[in-house]
Amino acid sequence: MKQVEATRREVILGGAAAAMVAAPGRAATPVDPLLALPGRRIASLIASRKTSSEEVMRAVLARIAAVNPAHNAIVALQDGDRLLAQARAMDARLAAGAAPGPLFGLPWAVKDLVDVIGIKSTDGSLVYRDHVPTSEGIMVQRLRQAGAIFIGKTNAPEFGFGSHTINRVYGPTRNSFDPSKSAGGSSGGAGVGLALRMLPLADGSDFGGSLRNPAVWNNVFGFRTGIGVIPPEGNDLWTARMSVAGPMARHVADLGLILSVMAGRHPASPQSLDVDARAFAGPLDADMKGVRIGWLGDWGGRVPHDPEVLRICESALPAFRAIGCSVEAAEVDHEIEPVWQALMLLRSWMSGTGLQRLADDPATRDLIGPQTHWEIANSRGITGAQVLNASVVRSSWTRAVDKLFERHDFLLAPAVQLLPFPIEQLWPTEVAGKTMRTYHEWMLGTFLVTMTGLPALAAPAGFSRSGLPAGLQIIGRRGAELACLKLAHAYEQAAKSVIARQPLA
Repeated sequence: MKQVEATRREVILGGAAAAMVAAPGRAATPVDPLLALPGRRIASLIASRKTSSEEVMRAVLARIAAVNPAHNAIVALQDGDRLLAQARAMDARLAAGAAPGPLFGLPWAVKDLVDVIGIKSTDGSLVYRDHVPTSEGIMVQRLRQAGAIFIGKTNAPEFGFGSHTINRVYGPTRNSFDPSKSAGGSSGGAGVGLALRMLPLADGSDFGGSLRNPAVWNNVFGFRTGIGVIPPEGNDLWTARMSVAGPMARHVADLGLILSVMAGRHPASPQSLDVDARAFAGPLDADMKGVRIGWLGDWGGRVPHDPEVLRICESALPAFRAIGCSVEAAEVDHEIEPVWQALMLLRSWMSGTGLQRLADDPATRDLIGPQTHWEIANSRGITGAQVLNASVVRSSWTRAVDKLFERHDFLLAPAVQLLPFPIEQLWPTEVAGKTMRTYHEWMLGTFLVTMTGLPALAAPAGFSRSGLPAGLQIIGRRGAELACLKLAHAYEQAAKSVIARQPLA
């Protein structure tokens, strides 16, 4: 106990308490000093036996009990006594001389679109409300092998459709800065869990913005890597895809730590890439002088954005100049409407086709939500020729965006098009005066990056006048995941006042 108290004093004196910055004029709810630390620091304290996995687990469970009822980020939470017993067993292994993995003893909640053995995994759908898996995939196996202790799941919308975390199994996840607003999605539970210090680190996934949108709406980081960096999984190993798993964290170095566990070739995933995963764990310090950045803004006026979001994102550009980068306007020489039409077709083909049985079966038809029904309906009748033509459009768009890297080293764009909307709203029907034609057109700016397959790291940029967060996506060349981490790490140091701001919960 004396060691634990000494560690707490070290934490407080080391500045963790000072980093807890709330909205101006208001005080943040006190957070256990252990949970105020970066995830990698907590893991280091456990590995060096300066604190214990049990102590961290107690802190996490207490924090979840205190703030989760108001925000609903952590679901399928496991029995606390059993989790504490698991943590004590990890501590005993360490005392007996076991070599700790990079995530050894850290509590972890996996996004509820991913199976974890023995923990209810619903996909956010009433169809699977009682599903308890007996197997798990590559990413979860890697997290487990690295020493993570699975405590439950993070909430997600049904099948990950839409960037608003609400479903009929668990209900809505509420934004960490304003519980009356959306947390984003589909990794909304992860974003809120991180922002409110219920989780040291987290995972998510991203098709059209599901790592990026909830990250910046909760003032944390999320990293959509290139396809194959983290092994693609699923029943279909070969079809071209757009969705990727990825890390979420409060600090860029923590993103790198998680990615070092998740990334790298796996024999069961033929599309996985042979990358040097260990390099992602750092160090990430690098000289950014002379780095050329292209600012996409609202994509030449062709993608509607709330003016306040643009203002917030543009206010972050001086931080890049302060670390030595040049920033100038950039524009893609390609029409956007054909890309949007191709995206809708490809998404429904990839996501809706395999779910058609749920709409066709009277036993499940009424159990699925409107977004799922839309994707299924949109998938019916798609032909091979249509898929090929849409893929050609995607390829043309990719070449046009790639051409920008002849002049720029990185691209920047907003990671969201509007501020968090009311929790009761299923999806935004209008952005900056333009009517949205579908439940997900308001995510066009992130979908456009998805279509290229380029890495995109979401980072906080600032706050609206009403105290709601927004942020940027840092877009790198193909294969430039490590470079994205290094630029984001340098930006993080220059924008500390924004990134340190915490919710009041």
